[in-house]
Amino acid sequence: MKLITVLGASGFIGSAVTRELARRPIRLRAVARKHFTPAPGRAETTVVTADLTDRAALADAVAGSDAVVYLLLGDGGWRAAETEGAERVNVGVLRDLVDVLGSTGGTPPLVVFGGTTSQVGVPPREPLDGSEPDQPATPYDVQKLEAEQLLKKATADGRVRGISLRLPTIFGETATEGANQDRGVVSAMARRALEGLPLTIWGDGTVRRDLIHVEDVAKAFTAALDHPDALVGGHWLIGAGRGDRLGEVFRLVAKEMSEHTGTSPVEVTCVEPPSHAPATDLRSITIDSTSFRTITGWRPEISLSEGVRRTVAALTTPVHGKARS
Repeated sequence: MKLITVLGASGFIGSAVTRELARRPIRLRAVARKHFTPAPGRAETTVVTADLTDRAALADAVAGSDAVVYLLLGDGGWRAAETEGAERVNVGVLRDLVDVLGSTGGTPPLVVFGGTTSQVGVPPREPLDGSEPDQPATPYDVQKLEAEQLLKKATADGRVRGISLRLPTIFGETATEGANQDRGVVSAMARRALEGLPLTIWGDGTVRRDLIHVEDVAKAFTAALDHPDALVGGHWLIGAGRGDRLGEVFRLVAKEMSEHTGTSPVEVTCVEPPSHAPATDLRSITIDSTSFRTITGWRPEISLSEGVRRTVAALTTPVHGKARS
């Protein structure tokens, strides 16, 4: 029975991927820094708590794996990429992983890596399809690109079979006990609306983001695991392909929260961007996932309105007499 290991299994994306894989008749190893309760299913699931910056712990965590899903993220996420230790998590562990896996002999294990569409830097055009030259503009994007390049080189050298899925702005609810909550823009605005605070947009609200629900992202990872031969060695853009205007997204969040709580919708206001705002925050992004869809048959199924409704509902569901935070 195939063994698939998920690194970062308690993270927002990792817990969704683990949940999706748990439905399969496989051996599933869920590795995280903290203990969590994975979703039940057909898989024979083992939970491993480990600090993967320790090379020996990493080697133990991936021993015997047929495939590894790499979803590690340094503390503080992309905004904290310049902090001490972020490079070690975002790049160094991947470097150790390909060394560990490449020394085992036999058929090279499959590694599916979670990259980001922002590795390209300031979008040179719309939509992005993955053929654009990479000019990363932030420390996090530089680190993600470096890790991806390490994976591609290890693949070319025959040490692993690597696939990089570049992900856009992800949102949604967390359905796994003990897993990390979404800290992205949609959930952040929903939490503000729950507190009765106005939602503030930089600019005039027409900047677009390719928003995709975390459940659809999880299915993209399983699709990659199911169709490795045509994907190995490349990077593939994942997205909904809509390019949602943030002003409309924020107003939808305010409307949904109003309907769930029975209060008036909070105000949505536009302000001038701060001087320190990265250029990438002020440019629109739409993703063309045609290449990945053609190979795998994958396509996103959750609409923006359904995804926002589910996100808001999860935040307002009472837990021990209080709303989720």
